[in-house]
Amino acid sequence: PKLRAKGAGDVIFLLLSEDAVSGSLTTDNLSRFASRRLFERLQQLEVVRELSGRPTFRLFGL
Repeated sequence: PKLRAKGAGDVIFLLLSEDAVSGSLTTDNLSRFASRRLFERLQQLEVVRELSGRPTFRLFGL
C-alpha cells in the first residue's frame, strides 16, 4: 500500500536503520500529529509494532 504522508520516506529509512523510533518523531516534512497517524497506519498494516507498551510515550520498531 502507498503511504501518502510527505515524510513517510524519512520515517521508513529511520525504521530500517534504527532499532526503535519514537512515535512522536518530527521531521521537516512531518509534524508529530502526522507522525502519530503514520505510525498508527503502519501498525494497522502490521509493518511495525509498538515496543514500549505505554500509551503516553510510544516506541516503534520492525
